[in-house]
Amino acid sequence: MSAIAKDAPTSAPRPSGGVTQSVKDSLVVAKRNLIRMTRIPEMVIFGLIQPIMFVVLFTYVFGGSISIGGSTDPQLYKEFLMAGIFAQTVTFATAGAGAGIADDMHKGLIDRFRSLPMARGAVLTGRTLADLVQTTLTLVVLAGVALLVGWRTHENIGKVICGFLLLLLLGYAFSWIGALIGLSVRTPEAATSGGLIWLFPLTFISNAFVPVTGMPTFLQHVAEWNPFSATVAGARELFGNTMPGVPKSVTGAWPMEHPIIASIIWSVLIIVVFRTLAVRKYRSAAT
Repeated sequence: MSAIAKDAPTSAPRPSGGVTQSVKDSLVVAKRNLIRMTRIPEMVIFGLIQPIMFVVLFTYVFGGSISIGGSTDPQLYKEFLMAGIFAQTVTFATAGAGAGIADDMHKGLIDRFRSLPMARGAVLTGRTLADLVQTTLTLVVLAGVALLVGWRTHENIGKVICGFLLLLLLGYAFSWIGALIGLSVRTPEAATSGGLIWLFPLTFISNAFVPVTGMPTFLQHVAEWNPFSATVAGARELFGNTMPGVPKSVTGAWPMEHPIIASIIWSVLIIVVFRTLAVRKYRSAAT
């Protein structure tokens, strides 16, 4: 009996294989989450309804009343608006990422994952990858709706694709913020609220829906150093939706003068910081 007790494992075996094993584990978890999404189609449907409503409401309610470069032409506003709507859509996926992870924690699924010989960060990476796939689908549908209401791009297809990739990179970065929120709260409902409440000021104190020229001076500085604004400006540049009469920057902020580079830097920085914090939180929260 002493020999059996001595040989019995006291914890889950650790995986071998380093980065390769971690990638495989992450893809397995991502597949699990994607299958779950297909079995709950209302998750995808409800995720599409809100951004479509934003497109229609902003286009037809505000389209003829907001001045863009001195003009209230609705077509100009459509081209100005869509990069902001796209960016808002990918960042609002943060709430879904947080709620999903909080739900897994609440049901004890995370504890079951911990009993398996898998990479520690694979559970979170797999979840964020699955959310990225869902966000991509949402963005494709939303782009189709935008074309239907009159949005147009004025650059070649390569640059347009790069614009969408820039948006998806920001969405993936923000999904790690959602992962950290999901691990830090006790219920999925709290994760949903915590994932949205800070996004509204972030997205509205920006260049997404109106030019920053009409904001108070201190808000202009906030808006132009907002990582969300950098991605919106970068996407507009890649889509060919920059507006005549609307300056790149009012305050001379570097991110607005170099929005594509700034957006990539912001997104990578957010991923590095919040992935590190989320994995650390995952280890402590699940022990």
